[in-house]
Amino acid sequence: MASGVVSAIPAIEAALPIARGSLLDFPRDPLACMRGLHGANGNLAALEEDGQRIFFAFGPDYNQQILSDPRVFHARFFAVRGPRNSAQRRLTATLLSMNGEEHKRHRRLVMGPFQKKSIERYHERLTFLAEEMVRSWAPGEVRDLFQDMKQYMLRVTSSILFGYDQPELAYEIGRRTERWVAMNHEVGIGAFLSDASISSSYKGLLSLAESLEESIRTMIEARRSTRALGPDVLSLLIRAHEETGAGLSDAELIGQAAILFGAAHLTSTNTLTWTLFLLAQHPETATELTAECARVLQGAPPTLEQLDQMPVLDRVLKESMRLLPASAYSQRVTSEPIELGPFHLPRGSAVIFSQYMTHHLPDVFPEPERFRPERWLGLAPSPYAFLPFAAGPRMCIGAPLALTIFKITLPTILQNRHLSVVPGTPINGKVIATMLTPVSGMPMQIEAATVPFQSHPVGGNIHELVTLENRS
Repeated sequence: MASGVVSAIPAIEAALPIARGSLLDFPRDPLACMRGLHGANGNLAALEEDGQRIFFAFGPDYNQQILSDPRVFHARFFAVRGPRNSAQRRLTATLLSMNGEEHKRHRRLVMGPFQKKSIERYHERLTFLAEEMVRSWAPGEVRDLFQDMKQYMLRVTSSILFGYDQPELAYEIGRRTERWVAMNHEVGIGAFLSDASISSSYKGLLSLAESLEESIRTMIEARRSTRALGPDVLSLLIRAHEETGAGLSDAELIGQAAILFGAAHLTSTNTLTWTLFLLAQHPETATELTAECARVLQGAPPTLEQLDQMPVLDRVLKESMRLLPASAYSQRVTSEPIELGPFHLPRGSAVIFSQYMTHHLPDVFPEPERFRPERWLGLAPSPYAFLPFAAGPRMCIGAPLALTIFKITLPTILQNRHLSVVPGTPINGKVIATMLTPVSGMPMQIEAATVPFQSHPVGGNIHELVTLENRS
C-alpha cells in the first residue's frame, strides 16, 4: 500500500493523511491494512483508489465523535439489501442497519428479553449446557476448542433465542443464520467495491435468505399454535406483541431474531476461544483464576450473585476482550457532510472505526500486545477507549447476557478440566465478517483439574497479535 498523492492534487489535499492503493486491500486483510494506515498516518487516514475513499478513524476521541452522533454517522451493517419485497430485504431491516427513530423504536421493543430479570430465567439452562459440554471432554484427549465453543454457543444461543422444546429446528436456524451472515459480508464487499468476482454469489445469498426466513417463520407459527411460549427471546417478543398490540410485526420479528442470533453466536464463540487460549498460554493467571473459582464456588456452578464476586475472572475477561476483541472493527456511513479531523467528508462517506486498533494503542494501553489482567486493578478507561461491545446509544443490547454466559462457562470449565495447547500448533487469527476468528482451529489437550497448567510453544500469526513467551 503506497502512501502519498500525485502532484496534480491541490496542496491542501497533498497535506492530508491519504494512502493510495487498492480498496480491496482492506477486505483482504483488515488488520494488516489498518495497521499499515496507522503506522504511516496516525489515528486518521483515508485509503483512496481512483478517487474513491474509505476513511479510517482510530482512538478514543474519534470513536466518541463517531459513536455519540448517530444522527450523522449512520449504521449500515448490510450492504446488500436485496430486491423490494424479498426475504433479504426483510432480514436486513434490523437494529444493525436501522437509524433514527426507527432504530430507537425497535431497540425499545427488543431490549426486554436482555434485561436482568430475563437473564435470571436463562441461568439454569446456561448452567446445564456448560456442564453438559464439560462432561463430554475426557481427560487425555485432544479437542478443537474453537469447534467445541462454536457448537456450545450454537446450543446456548439457539436455546435462549428460540427455545428449548424444539432444539433441532433451533439449531438448524442457527446454522443457516451463521452461513447467511458470512455470505452477506462476502457479497457485500463486492457490492460496495463493484467487484464482480465477489458479487457473483448474489443469487445464492437471496436463496439462503428465503430458506432462513421460512425456518424462523415456522418456529414462530409453532410457538403460536401450541401456545408454548417460554422464557426464550422469541417467545417474550411474541408475548409482548400479543399483549400490547404494539410490538414487532412478524416480518420485523424474523429479521431481528436472525441478526440477534448471528451477533450473539459468532462473537461469543470467538471470545470464549481466545480467552481459553490466553489462559492456557499464561499458567500463572489460569492458576490464580482457578483458585478464585474454588474459593468462591467450592465446586458448584456459579449463581448469578456469585458472578460479581470474582474480580480475577472480571479482569481476565476484560483483558482478553481488549487484546483479542471478537469484533475487530465496524463501519458507519455519513448522512450529511461532516468534518472529521482535517477531512471534509461528503454525504455517503464510509468510515471505519476499530475496537482492535484502539485497544492496541500504546498511549491508551501500555504494552498493548501483552496479556496482563492485572492492568485492570488501577485502570478505568473511558467507554470509547475500551469498547468490546461498542459504545454510545448503539451499544450492544446483549452485553449483559454475553458477560453472564462467559462468567458461567469459564468457571464451569476450570473447576472440572484444565487445558493446554498442543505443542507446535499453528494458531492463526484472521478477521472474517468484522470478527477476529481463529481460522486454523484451536487444538487443546484436555486434562483433569488436578493437572497443573503448562504453556507450550505455538506457531502461526498469533505472534503478530500477542506477545507470547513460547514460540515454536
